[in-house]
Amino acid sequence: MVIEAVFEDLDLKKKIVADVESVTPDHCVFASNTSAIPIEAIAEGAKRPENIIGMHYFSPVPSMPLLEIIPHGGTSENTKATAFDVGTKQGKTCIVVKDVPGFYVNRCLGPFLVEVSAVVRDGVSLEKLDKSIKDFGMPVGPVTLADEVGIDVVSHVASFLSEADLGVRMEGGDISLMKNMIGKGWLGKKSGQGFYTYDKKKKGKTVSAEVKSYLKDFVQQDLNLDEKEIQDRIVSRFVNEAAMCLQDEIIANPVVGDIGLVFGTGFAPFRGGPFRYLDQVGVSQYVDRMNYFADKYGAQFEPCQLLKDYAATNKKFHSN
Repeated sequence: MVIEAVFEDLDLKKKIVADVESVTPDHCVFASNTSAIPIEAIAEGAKRPENIIGMHYFSPVPSMPLLEIIPHGGTSENTKATAFDVGTKQGKTCIVVKDVPGFYVNRCLGPFLVEVSAVVRDGVSLEKLDKSIKDFGMPVGPVTLADEVGIDVVSHVASFLSEADLGVRMEGGDISLMKNMIGKGWLGKKSGQGFYTYDKKKKGKTVSAEVKSYLKDFVQQDLNLDEKEIQDRIVSRFVNEAAMCLQDEIIANPVVGDIGLVFGTGFAPFRGGPFRYLDQVGVSQYVDRMNYFADKYGAQFEPCQLLKDYAATNKKFHSN
């Protein structure tokens, strides 16, 4: 097996496929560690497309337990088995997800990131935003997460999904917030400057005067949002997309969905994942909450049909 992990550029990945196929035996499996590019597109034109599969690792790889395995329509059963075997030997928890833009975890993060930009535009400070989401139960806030993953990487995923098939669900915010930071060289923790400023000599992080000035120009209004509304706006976009992925059979069942977001993003572990969380709060109550936001903020909050169906029948995602 060869695992490729170059930058998210389709032409580059296809060139590497061709180069690897020219020097490897017919049985060699080629796995791409892409975070969003459809595997079918990477396999297009390959000599042995049946040997190509996606293996999406999460950053930082040594400590993140999840591995998304993404077969495309022509991936062989032997290739799938090989990917599972390698991932398991690496100590990863493997889930199979459908070959669509963003796969499962990043597809859910797309609307989440858009809403992060929306609440910043609505006057929420970086510190308050991070604290609100940590208080919900996430291990880190979304601002810190973006800095740690890399502003360039997060911006690329958000931009890619904005041009994909999510439609109105990627609306309501302004992802240029991150895109413009790349031009300033603010790439996050790795460059010493992202949303926060990182000093190698001192522990901790601060918000510089330059970033504060940049954000001041970005803010359109100060709605003085309380912590609960910040949490509900951001988390509901996350949860609704997870339900949409179940509806569209991107994931096989709610268990896979819960494992994916807890192990892949750290989704409030004590809540058990998005589907356990929906069962706890009640799907009907959650649909009412999203409809309230849809009336207040726009169609990006409209709950997916699966949530509406479960709400109408008081159905739960888990039986125990």
